[in-house]
Amino acid sequence: MTRVVISGVGLVTPLGTGTEVTWQALIAGKSGVDRLRGFDASSLRTQLGAEIQDFDPTQFVAQRRILRNMTRNDQLAVAGAALAIRDAGWVLEDGDGDRAGLFIGGNKEISEPSKVLDAVLVSRNADGSTDMARMGTEGAEQFYPLFYVEGLQAAALFYISQAHGLRGTNTYFAGTGDASMTAIGRAYRAVRRGEATMAVAGGFDDATSWWSMTKLDALEVMTSHNDLGAAACRPYDRDRDGYVLGEGAAFVVLEDEDTARKRGADIYAEIVGTHSSFDLDGLVTPSPDGRSLASAIGGALDEAGVSPSAVDYVATDGCATKPGDASEAAALRSALGPAASRIAASSVKAATGHLVAASGALNVAVAALAVRHNTIPPTLNLTNVDPACAGIDWVPNEARSQRVDHALALARGLEGQNVALLLRASD
Repeated sequence: MTRVVISGVGLVTPLGTGTEVTWQALIAGKSGVDRLRGFDASSLRTQLGAEIQDFDPTQFVAQRRILRNMTRNDQLAVAGAALAIRDAGWVLEDGDGDRAGLFIGGNKEISEPSKVLDAVLVSRNADGSTDMARMGTEGAEQFYPLFYVEGLQAAALFYISQAHGLRGTNTYFAGTGDASMTAIGRAYRAVRRGEATMAVAGGFDDATSWWSMTKLDALEVMTSHNDLGAAACRPYDRDRDGYVLGEGAAFVVLEDEDTARKRGADIYAEIVGTHSSFDLDGLVTPSPDGRSLASAIGGALDEAGVSPSAVDYVATDGCATKPGDASEAAALRSALGPAASRIAASSVKAATGHLVAASGALNVAVAALAVRHNTIPPTLNLTNVDPACAGIDWVPNEARSQRVDHALALARGLEGQNVALLLRASD
């Protein structure tokens, strides 16, 4: 069976545009969380976010006409993929594109909402209801002509494929934290089974936009401690009360090992197993015993033929909600057994914010970087471990130099999805 390696990583996060700048910021304990500046968030319960400052999409999209049709979601996706391909040093020759796959995960639902508001306002009746007949006549004239084209969920598949000549197998996965890790898992399967020689995979999300912020604000899964600023998101801490959203993209390039070595690629790590499962306990709130996540972890270990004691590091979901963190700790204790107490585990969400659909791919990238650099990024803002999360080394507040031969990456979706992916150091 073909061995699959990661030969490129591309990150666009609130810590910076580029893998190296993001990694160095993570290791230094920096955070991108601050008061939201992109729009007036004063009406929201949560007014914090991790926004990308000074992002310039023209660095990645030269054609102005194409750029005008992209949402910020799409721009982030194109940038992350371009950085990963550039990092891998992969140059497609004639005919290579047919063997090059693309798998991405996103949470895009709509184009820029402001572009449809004029049509809605024109179509209102005096009592506030909508006159659908008027919407189709007077309102239609107010619609931005390309509103629906811009809003296509999987538009990034086209933009990335066109930019890099990727003509092979491809899929778009819609969801939250699970989507982009599922995309990487599917790319891993495609290369391993011979469907593709290489594949670009990852995820993207503009989660600090007005649309995303207002949706999740109503669910009350985000922190209300606006006064704490960058210290508000506190994974595994006794005083945690929710996460802070962030925007960004995380992509990797996967190749079969023989191809990567023949062209002298710089290999980060090898993917050796992945598994997914579903939590039936309820929407948004996971089962307290973490049974489903434990099943995903166990499945990834089983595929790799690796015992729990071999795992050195876990890039955790660590969303800083009361039920989420407690159930994740329970899952780690269940799946890893006695080894759970000595394995290092950390969440980067206090630094980058919750990148939602991109968060799973970010954790894969973090795990790959930990293997490459033998360094573990910290869990920021962790001062008092919740008793429900005790018994695990969460690497609080300071990065740690430590050999990492096997790293596990975790992702969880709002609706109960759980995904685990295992990496090991390349021979």
